[in-house]
Amino acid sequence: MPFKAKKAAAFSLLVVLAASAAQQAFSDTEAAAEISIIFTHDLHSHFDPERFVIQGGEGERGGFARMKTAIDNIVARYPGTFLLDAGDFSMGTPYQTIFSTEASELRLLGLLGFDATTLGNHEFDYRTKGLTDMLNGAMASGDRLPALTVANIDWQKTLADKDRAEIAAELKAAIERYGERQGNVDYLVIEKGGVKAAVFGMLGHEADSYAPLSGLYFKNQIETAKAVVAQIKADTNADVIVCLSHSGTNQNPKNSEDELLAATVPEIDVIISGHTHTRLENPIVLGDTLIVSSGAYSYEFGFLRLVRDGSRFRVSGYELIPISKNLAKDTEAEKAILGFRELVNRQYLSLFGYSYDDVLAYTDFDFTPIEQFGWTQGEDGLGNLISDSYIAAVKKAEGARYRNVDAAVVPAGVVRGSFARGAITVADAFNVSSLGIGPDGIPGYPLVNIYLTGQELKTVAEIDISISTLMLEARLYISGLSYTYNPSRLLLNRVTETHLVNSDGTASEIDDKKLYRVIGGLYSCQMLSAVEGKSFGLLKITPKDENGNPIVDFEEHLIYDGSRELKEWVALAQYLQSFAPVNGIPKVPAYYNQLHGRKVEILSRSPAALLAKPNKFFFLLAGVILLLLAIIIVPVCLVFYIIRRKRKITN
Repeated sequence: MPFKAKKAAAFSLLVVLAASAAQQAFSDTEAAAEISIIFTHDLHSHFDPERFVIQGGEGERGGFARMKTAIDNIVARYPGTFLLDAGDFSMGTPYQTIFSTEASELRLLGLLGFDATTLGNHEFDYRTKGLTDMLNGAMASGDRLPALTVANIDWQKTLADKDRAEIAAELKAAIERYGERQGNVDYLVIEKGGVKAAVFGMLGHEADSYAPLSGLYFKNQIETAKAVVAQIKADTNADVIVCLSHSGTNQNPKNSEDELLAATVPEIDVIISGHTHTRLENPIVLGDTLIVSSGAYSYEFGFLRLVRDGSRFRVSGYELIPISKNLAKDTEAEKAILGFRELVNRQYLSLFGYSYDDVLAYTDFDFTPIEQFGWTQGEDGLGNLISDSYIAAVKKAEGARYRNVDAAVVPAGVVRGSFARGAITVADAFNVSSLGIGPDGIPGYPLVNIYLTGQELKTVAEIDISISTLMLEARLYISGLSYTYNPSRLLLNRVTETHLVNSDGTASEIDDKKLYRVIGGLYSCQMLSAVEGKSFGLLKITPKDENGNPIVDFEEHLIYDGSRELKEWVALAQYLQSFAPVNGIPKVPAYYNQLHGRKVEILSRSPAALLAKPNKFFFLLAGVILLLLAIIIVPVCLVFYIIRRKRKITN
């Protein structure tokens, strides 16, 4: 072939190849021009619909069987939709009791079509072994399962810790076996309809602190995200990078972990933000990164649609899809749920003589909805009911051996459900106090017996009033104690009066040096001793035994009902059953629809009210303020003195 002909042929071939490449590039761009994502987080084993009060009557919301129908409706319209979950898929209803044996949560996520999830702090509630057993059980089921990605476990540090190494190695092996199906646990690339999504999951700093029994060390999530994103960019041609972040957002920008993540690692396109149960009507947009959240439980899920805009994406659609009563239940999902419910009855509730749907009592009024519980300071009927139930249950369990209980304490952070008007079932009672597991290996935190001095009881009241404004989980509901407070006073000096409330309703003075018997949940009592660190050493509470010796191991001070640990939720269930019946069913008394002066706010800004009855913290803070004023004022006065002196000398 002549040179010119060869040149022409070569040119033609280049044109064809270029056209083909351009067509392929156009095809790839076209395929990745739109992306749709269904997202959830903090589902907390809420498989069943839940009754709730709406204006003009009752409604029903949530449930996995209806959620499956809603998901299928969207996927039918948008076949390439990714389904992603940001952790805490377990712990919150009786279904969690078969977490380790049946892996019901993970298996149902698979049935609903989820592509990937990550670990939240509550996946560690049954400790390292519980999570290990769950993963092994999930794999043994043969069911479709979502991929699992968690990038910031510090295996090197964990396995170097001789106290954690053995059990952690078993979990690592289980996670790796689970991850063999996807090839990588740090991140995975999911392809649907020509779109490639790189997905990675992480546990945040606060969530890590809420999982003291995880048995693991976690690496800094921001540094981990930087490394994972760099690896994704180097090794893949993913269209979009999604982080399943169990970290959360916060109204205080300094504590808003996912906003800090978005600002620090701007290459992430979407952060699905779990842990804080945040419900975002619109995404938080920071640069080119979107932060999305759909609230807790199965009440709603999020649906995000993106359209390519240059090298990144912008929102073309965002909505929270409500799971309402008008949705039909998917028959396959409902069948699976009913099967798991039967296992809950057989493997767990039967141990206590209960069944899932047993009616314990009924109420003709509504308690504070769980979404609002603890958000405002003050007495609350639900908090009163739970704390009263602890004392009643101890009386019943101890019988003739009963020693007077002076107070019972319930932090808002351990209350996970509420009661709506109508029947209250065993499942409802469990949902209220669903956290944790006891030393007996049976789900549910047990009650614990501790002693505090009178001065420490007053400190407990101050924690409630001063500290809970900064940390809502520390808001307290207490039986046996009443106090008045003035929120206008200095921090840590807001409680003005504190009294014991006797069983007959009368009040008595507190002796600062006397030991008082206090009942609380295992986790709550363990956290009391951590108050000192949280308050920078200002507030100190040392739980003690009846002889005044500091408690080293709370598990040695459990309350037993016969030979069995007295669980928090069982105390509540028994108390509900103890109410006087109406038409054969115990009825919650109107007492719990009223306030009883357990917490009384007396707001005043008068000098007398602000300065009356100062405690040691008042003098401490006043001293700090005076010192700061001195640091500011003295140099200023000195400068004016020098200037005046110079002027006199000059004149």
